[in-house]
Amino acid sequence: MTTFNLTETTASKISSTLTRLRHQMGAPAVGMVLTLVMVVDEAGQYDAVRAATDAAREHPSRILVVINRDPAEANRLDAEIRVGESSPGEIVLLRLYGKLTGHADSVITPLLLTDTPVVVWWPGASPAVPAKDSVGQLASRRITDSRAARDSVKAITTRLDGYVPGDTDLAWTRLTPWRSLLAAAFDQPVGTIESGVVEAAAGNPSAPLLAAWLSQRLGAPIEVAESPGPGLTAVRLAIASGGELKVSRSDARLATLSKPGQPDRRVALTRRPLSELLAEELRRLDPDETYFSAIQQLAKVSAH
Repeated sequence: MTTFNLTETTASKISSTLTRLRHQMGAPAVGMVLTLVMVVDEAGQYDAVRAATDAAREHPSRILVVINRDPAEANRLDAEIRVGESSPGEIVLLRLYGKLTGHADSVITPLLLTDTPVVVWWPGASPAVPAKDSVGQLASRRITDSRAARDSVKAITTRLDGYVPGDTDLAWTRLTPWRSLLAAAFDQPVGTIESGVVEAAAGNPSAPLLAAWLSQRLGAPIEVAESPGPGLTAVRLAIASGGELKVSRSDARLATLSKPGQPDRRVALTRRPLSELLAEELRRLDPDETYFSAIQQLAKVSAH
C-alpha cells in the first residue's frame, strides 16, 4: 500500500493526488461502488478504519475519514492518502483544524465519487439528528452506534426523535442473527406467546430494541432483564399452553434453542466483529423499514 501525506492542503490537491496515484497504481476508480464517510475522533480512528477497510473488501469504496482536531488552531487541512493493491479502494484521512472543523462538508463534497451512493458512519458520538448534520445531509444512508453513547439505552430509545428514512444504528445490526434464529423457531407452530423477557448485560442498547421488535411481532409484552453478559444472553418466550421457547447463549459463539416437546438444539450465534456489521449495512442502501418499525415500538413502550 502506498501512503502519501499532504500538509496544509486543499480538497482539489487531494483529488488530483488521488487521480495521479490511481494511474500510477493502475487502480481505476470505476470499480468503487460507494463513498463511505466516517466522522471519528483521533482515538477511535484506527479501529474504525480497520473495520471499514475489511468491509470494503466486499464493497470497494472511497473511504473518507473526517477527524476534527483543535478548532482553536489556525485553519488547516492535512491529508493522509492510502492507495494500493492490498487496499480495496482508497482511504483518505482528513484532519481538520480551526474553523474547518465546523465545515467538514465543504471539504468532503469535492472528494465524493460521482454517481455513486454516499454513506456516513459515526463510529463514536453522533448528532441527535444525523440527517440534519452538515455531513449527514450528503448521504442517502446514515449509520450511528448507540453503544458508543454515554447512555446507550437512552440513545437507542430516542432514535425515533430524529429519524429520517435512511438512518440505522448498529445496535439493530447486531440483532440480525438473533432475529433470524427467532423467526426460524416459529417456522413450525409454537402456540400463542403471552409474555417474554430478553436478557442482556446492563446498558446493552440492543436488548430493548429486540424486546420491542418481538413485542410488535408477537403482540405480547416483552421485558428486559439484566444478565452477566457478554452482550445478549437469552430470550425466553412464555407459551400460553405451557412451557417456553428459549434461546440462551453463554459463550458469545453458540446458543441453545429449546422448544416444548423437542430436544434442545445447539446453533451458531456468534458475536460479530465491527467489520461484519458495517459490511451488512453497506449491502442495503434503501431505507430499513423494519428498523423504523422497531424504534417506533421502542419509543411507544418507553413512553409508558
